[in-house]
Amino acid sequence: MTTKTLATQKSSALISALFVALIGGTVLFVAGHAQSAVLHDAAHDIRHATGFPCH
Repeated sequence: MTTKTLATQKSSALISALFVALIGGTVLFVAGHAQSAVLHDAAHDIRHATGFPCH
């Protein structure tokens, strides 16, 4: 491998890690500020949409 290839791989891995951290932080922020009934209803709707029985 060349130095340029290693630098590109490291850069790509860093961008991926930062993107995942941003998504995770956003999910935590939204879930932390949402009402519990809203979260329950969203989870309930997702279960129905994916075909899982919940009753």
